[in-house]
Amino acid sequence: MAILFRSSIDSAARWRGELARRMPERELRIWPEIGDPAAIDYAIVWRPDPGLLASLPNLKLILSLGAGVDHILSDPLLPRHASIVRLVDPDLTATMSEYVVLQVLRFHRQDLAYRAQQQRAEWRELDQMSAAQRRVGVLGFGTLGQDAGRKLAALGFEVAGWRRGAQDVPGFVTYSGADGLDALVRRSDILVCLLPLTAQTEGILNAALFARLPRGAALVNAGRGAHLVEGDLIPALDSGQLSAAALDVFREEPLPPAHPFWTHPRILVTPHVASQTNPATAADIICDNIRRFEAGEAVPNRVDPAVGY
Repeated sequence: MAILFRSSIDSAARWRGELARRMPERELRIWPEIGDPAAIDYAIVWRPDPGLLASLPNLKLILSLGAGVDHILSDPLLPRHASIVRLVDPDLTATMSEYVVLQVLRFHRQDLAYRAQQQRAEWRELDQMSAAQRRVGVLGFGTLGQDAGRKLAALGFEVAGWRRGAQDVPGFVTYSGADGLDALVRRSDILVCLLPLTAQTEGILNAALFARLPRGAALVNAGRGAHLVEGDLIPALDSGQLSAAALDVFREEPLPPAHPFWTHPRILVTPHVASQTNPATAADIICDNIRRFEAGEAVPNRVDPAVGY
């Protein structure tokens, strides 16, 4: 029983030692040195090449190196007999919350305006509302969204969440469905997107949604680049309907050097670093999931391909 590791981003060297220490009895194969494909039972992957997983005839379990699984489900040749597990790691969750809190605070404390004043050598205080007066809405109120919500609420922000299915979350107003989405958007001074990418959520951040936000609202997208209709963002910013946007994910990555997002004064660009998988913590979870699967035990965070997460 061999394990295949394939990532288009993470260095295999960082993972080899972590996985080998936890499962020394297993043969670990690093792509492209896969040997006999029939001997591979488990694949640990991020953005695997289309058709790679289908070439492994005895593959039983696919383990994502991140919280998202759209990079796996988008493979048209994906083998349907293999189970898929997404990564839920407290370290990954914590770093995502750090990013969200950072960007919300930057917008709340008018960081872009003060930076512009600094460039003009202008010393001027701006009126500042309290956190309790600033309403934050989180699209995607699962593990990541709820953790970010709790940390924002601890700072005094009024936080509400939206998710696909109705669920009560103690301490928060939560919404679901189309009507719930409209209600959340209309009350969000800062809108944070942490949604999984599915057929239903692609393009959800568009001109129609921006028009329903309070005028001058800000946007944080740390979900997926395909959530945003990119051509709708700059017009919303230039009209004043949106005041700012922080973007960590893009339809094309790396973001092309000539893309207008790089130079727009009201857009903050980061290179898909909001939450990075840490091999030292994630390897424990991945190896535990493999052992649970082999023992016939329930494996947490299995993916329903029909739903998309």
